[in-house]
Amino acid sequence: MIEEKDTIARRLRRQAESCRRLGSPFYSTLLEQAADDVLRGGPCWTVLEGHGDDPPGSVIALRFMGGVHRLVLEGRVPELARYYPSVGGSVQPDEAWAAFRDMVAQHREALRELMGRSVQTNEVGRCAALLGGFLLVAQQTGLPLRLLEIGTSAGLNLRWDYYRYEAEDLAWGDPNSPVHVDVELPERTPPFGIRAEVVERCGCDALPVDPCSAEGRLTLMSYIWADQLDRFERLRGALEVAQKVPAVVEQADAPDWLAAQLDNVATGRATVVFHSIVMQYLTEAGRERVQQILEQAGRSATVDAPLAWLRMEPDGAYAEVRLTTWPGGEERLLAKAGYHGRPVRWLGE
Repeated sequence: MIEEKDTIARRLRRQAESCRRLGSPFYSTLLEQAADDVLRGGPCWTVLEGHGDDPPGSVIALRFMGGVHRLVLEGRVPELARYYPSVGGSVQPDEAWAAFRDMVAQHREALRELMGRSVQTNEVGRCAALLGGFLLVAQQTGLPLRLLEIGTSAGLNLRWDYYRYEAEDLAWGDPNSPVHVDVELPERTPPFGIRAEVVERCGCDALPVDPCSAEGRLTLMSYIWADQLDRFERLRGALEVAQKVPAVVEQADAPDWLAAQLDNVATGRATVVFHSIVMQYLTEAGRERVQQILEQAGRSATVDAPLAWLRMEPDGAYAEVRLTTWPGGEERLLAKAGYHGRPVRWLGE
């Protein structure tokens, strides 16, 4: 038991540091205090007990905080809601802890049930990092794009071309879009002058979320960190876009789904397989199979039916954005980016 407490507390503290670095002092403070509570055998331990052996990629800290946030959004815990900015509360992390601890004690069973859900962070801000890759494929192939996303959650990033991107005096996309993504570019800039046409958008997820349903919207909002109101604003805009722009999202195993999709050669289109912060949720065998499927399909790619693999995945404190294109199989490191899309240090041409 002591070993499991130490493991869980360590994971909570690791996530607390990530939240602090990514601009959520509220969650950072609560997670540090929750880690102390676990070691003392308090209410947080009664919720998290038994999850010490969960895979690290399942991020138990975010599942826990998402469960608490869901009850706040549902209006079930008004005493705690007073401190949650997402529902109009005031950020006072130190004062919030007592209400947080009491709430966890009172809703232990509900939170243990919610711990069984996987994290669904369909972070629209990551499109700021992926945008340059999409534009490069459009520029280099001169073809419309066929989008295939694995780990797509609600499919919000499949609609990236309906969002507005702004970086100082540069911009891309419809200025009237309800989604405005601020692109922080400390150095070089992606090819914002390129136009891109998307003619097909499909994705898969182990547990897809319907962005057009009340349940789906609540699920997505619950996993946004409660003091990051700019992310809430982007999500609300993306949910509005999802009502108007269709995208096919299937419940499926990523490698099997991808293999079936790539068996259908799309002549006259550039197929772009993409994902962002997804590989940690796949098994090692699943990750290897995805790469094998892409490489096999790449060997059959032609100038008239090219294939691209665009991905944004963790690399220490930042995520790497890489692009591999076929024919040829050239791989490039395009950018380093924050896990929510800011800043974007563009390294591509």
